[in-house]
Amino acid sequence: MAKKNSSKSTSNTIALNKKARHEYFLHDKFEAGVELQGWEVKSIRAGKVNISETYIHLKNGEAFLLGSQIQPLNSASTHVICDPLRYRKLLLSRRELDRLIGATERDGYSLIATAMYWKKCWVKLEFQLGKGKKMHDKREDGKSKDWSREKERLMKHKA
Repeated sequence: MAKKNSSKSTSNTIALNKKARHEYFLHDKFEAGVELQGWEVKSIRAGKVNISETYIHLKNGEAFLLGSQIQPLNSASTHVICDPLRYRKLLLSRRELDRLIGATERDGYSLIATAMYWKKCWVKLEFQLGKGKKMHDKREDGKSKDWSREKERLMKHKA
């Protein structure tokens, strides 16, 4: 009665939004469940997800995921209408929704999706409050990264 060796990957990450850190100043981190249809779960398991231009829209006291693309599989059922760009409801508590509504309306924050991952058998979305960067902020970030790399090279050669 030996345990079966799992051939699955250890990473639970489905998709990342690498562009978000470059485009926004990110602040508070939130986690939400995503309301999905059956064909979407199958496509996510196959890795056909893109969240690079995804954001969250708050409407009527609810949060919706916009801009995420989940491509349907070729073997999807014929009686199911597959819309890869449909609005997907996010599952959040009332307290979190109220806090997010206040931050977006009063403080001018945007809600940017940064990662999608598996948590047990559920698909979770990680998103953050963010403010857009100007061009000079992006250049300043690039300069600071270059300088930190240069410092590491100098310290390595000194030692």
